[in-house]
Formats: sequence, structure tokens, C-alpha cells
Amino acid sequence: MMEDKNALGTAPVGRLMWKLAVPAVAAQLINALYNIVDRMYIGHMGSEGDLALTGLGVAFPILMFISALSALAGMGGGSRAAIRMGEGDVHGAEAILGGCTALLLVLAAGSTALFQVFREPLLLLFGASEYTLPYASGYLSVYLWGTVSVLLAMGLNNFITAQGFASFSMLTVVIGAVCNILLDPVFIFGLGMGVRGAALATVLSQTVSALWVLAFLVGKRTQLKLRIRHLRLRASILLPVVAIGVSPFIMQSTESLVTISFNSSLRSFGGDVYVGAMTIASSVMQVGTMPFMGLAQGAQPIIGFNYGAGNLERVRRAFRLLFMCGLFCSITVFVLVELFPGAFIAIFNRKPELVEAARHTLRVYFGGMFLMGVQFSCQQTFVALGEAKISLFLALLRKIILLIPLIFILPCFLSDKVFAVWLAEPIADLCAALTTGTIFFLRFPRILKRREAQLKEKDGAA
Repeated sequence: MMEDKNALGTAPVGRLMWKLAVPAVAAQLINALYNIVDRMYIGHMGSEGDLALTGLGVAFPILMFISALSALAGMGGGSRAAIRMGEGDVHGAEAILGGCTALLLVLAAGSTALFQVFREPLLLLFGASEYTLPYASGYLSVYLWGTVSVLLAMGLNNFITAQGFASFSMLTVVIGAVCNILLDPVFIFGLGMGVRGAALATVLSQTVSALWVLAFLVGKRTQLKLRIRHLRLRASILLPVVAIGVSPFIMQSTESLVTISFNSSLRSFGGDVYVGAMTIASSVMQVGTMPFMGLAQGAQPIIGFNYGAGNLERVRRAFRLLFMCGLFCSITVFVLVELFPGAFIAIFNRKPELVEAARHTLRVYFGGMFLMGVQFSCQQTFVALGEAKISLFLALLRKIILLIPLIFILPCFLSDKVFAVWLAEPIADLCAALTTGTIFFLRFPRILKRREAQLKEKDGAA
């Protein structure tokens, strides 16, 4: 762990990013286990495993939306707090922490009430059938009561990472994931609770993580302390936070809309077996993209702190390293999935019909993965620099502007409707990565020059 807050501005960039990114990558991968482990156990629930797995896939858009709410306050707030700390304004950073905590509590209460009331109509809209609805509704009815723990654990953990305590923030996720892995078989099989048991294990695990985060942020080691007087919803603090957080929020929440679009189209063209294949594909994609998010979380405190402090050469070095590591990871994931799709499928289910559908699905679905590192590294650097408008556009580009329309348009032109639906993903990935990379390399030098001018003007005024 890095106890010295100045390490963000003085330590060698490569070594510093390694210290921050490795725990962050590990934390992201472990965080994926919350839902992945549920699916692994549920998918092997005897003869009903395939239907239960498909039902959980139908509920997945709501889980992703709840997770995205944590990014709205957490990633936006963490980015703003890092910049404030770089400017030497610790009091302002603490005000951001308090305001984001209050916002997370409000979001948790509102989303819990909304989804509990409209749970089954939404699941039917998202692609549930009469066979899969009981599993989807049963899981979600329990999971929703843990929304406050999910948001606090995931949202506030960003403020730990922003201070440079990457190893501690990793432990937040590790503790919850280990609890989930241990509790899942007990509740699902030992107590015979099935999908409800999986949900209960996740809720209890996230609660442990949330308590761990809160204990740190009110303790002695934190540089940013969570104080009661800052637990207020103030527009002057939260509007800039939301302006930045809306980009990662859209990147994650639109995954819900994408899953809904895939599920509804696949159920129409292929039936429950292809919705099940989509559940497996999205699970593998979730794990495959976690390294990018972890790398971005490791780089963001460095980029944000040094941008605020005016150390622009360190900003450049941090981005270059993030870009190269992200590209390496995306190419690696692409090669592994294309060569060994069966190995990934077997983790979730071994029913021959589902395995065959998923094998074909994965190879098409991951066709554009090799350039995903470009999309993530450039878009997340815009977030770290506080560039709200452009990061928002890029967050909308891949899924809202490209992917969702393609899911519905391509089947109109191809005879193999199911293949056409899957083909939408790689086309959108490639177009979005090329567009994002082009925009970033045109705008990045201008952003740094603008910051140089601001610093010169500030020095002249002083």
C-alpha cells in the first residue's frame, strides 16, 4: 500500500501503475466472481440447471444497472477527488466523498423500491418465458434487498483507490468474493434454497464488503475521511461528479439495454437455448473486460492527480502504459476465446444443446475483442481528465448508437437471424474502438496544452 499521498506525483510511473493496477485488476476479476460463481453453481443444478441459468441471465440487466449506479457516484467522485487532492484541496475531496455517500444511499433506496414493485413485468419484458420467470424472479426478489450494500461497497471503494490504497481496495472485493464462494454451495445445495440461496449468499457477501469499506473511510489510515457533516446532497458538489460519472455509468448501464436487446431478439429467433448461450457469452465477456477496467482504475489516480498538479509528462507516460497494457490484454482474450471456446462454456453448463449453441456464439461474439483495449484506455483517460462531454459521447457510441440498432437491423438483411444478432457485437466493437482512438489522439494533445495555459495563467496571477 502507498501511505505517502505524494507518491502519486513522484514515484516512477511504471512501478506506480504496477502497484495500483495489479490489485485493481485482481479486484475487478474477483468482483466478477459475484455473479459468475452464482451462474456456475446454478448452471449445475441438475436437470433444471439450464433453465435456472437462463433465468439468471434474464435478471442480469437489472443487476448490471444497479452496479452501474455505483459508478455514477463512485467513479465520478473518485476522479474528482483525485484531481482535488492533486491541487492540495483535501477538504474539497472529503466534501465530494460525503456527498457521493449520500447520493449512493438515495439511489439504493429508490432502485430497491422501483425494481421490487415492477420485478416480474420487467423480467417478462427482458425476455423471460413461463419456464424461466420463476428462477429470475426468485433470485431478484432476494438480491434487491442488498442493493444498499452493493452500491456502498462498489461506489465508495473508488475513493480508497483514488488515494493510492489499491491493495486495500482489492481486499474489499476479495473478502466479499471469498464469502460468496463459501456461502453459495451452502445455501443453494446444503439448505436447498436454489436460486434464492445464491442471491442470499451474494447479499451477505456484499454487506461484509460494505462494512469493510466504511470502517476504512472512518478510520485512522485514510487520507479522505467520511464525515457526517458532509453527508448532504449539494448540487455544487454532485453535479460535477455526475457529469464525469455519467460516462462510466452509461458504459455499464447500457450493458443492461444490450442484454435486453439480445435476449428479446434471440428468444424470438432461437428460443431459450440461445438466451442461455447469451448468458454464457455475457459472463465470459464480463470476465474478459475486467482487466481493462482494473488497469483503468489503476491509471486514473495517477492521471487525475498529476493533471491536477500540472505534472503533464507523467500524465502522458501513464496513458501510454495504460494503452499498451490494455491492447495486450484485449488481444490475449481474443486469442484464448477463439481457440478454446469449449473450455469457457464448460464452466457454466455441459448440456449438449446449450454447449453447441454457445460454442458458435462465443467465436462470433468476441470477433472484435482484439481492439477493445483501445476503447477502454482512451475513454477512461477522458474520464480521469474530467472531460465529461467527450467521455459521455464515447460511452454512448459503442452500445447505444451502434450495437443496439445493429441487433435489430442486421437480421433484416441476413437469412441466418441468430448469426445476424451475434454479428452486431464485433461490428460495433471495431467501429467504436477505431472512432474512439481517432478522437482521443486528436484531442489529447489539445487538452494538455489547455492545462499548460491554465497553469501559466495561474502562476502569472500569483
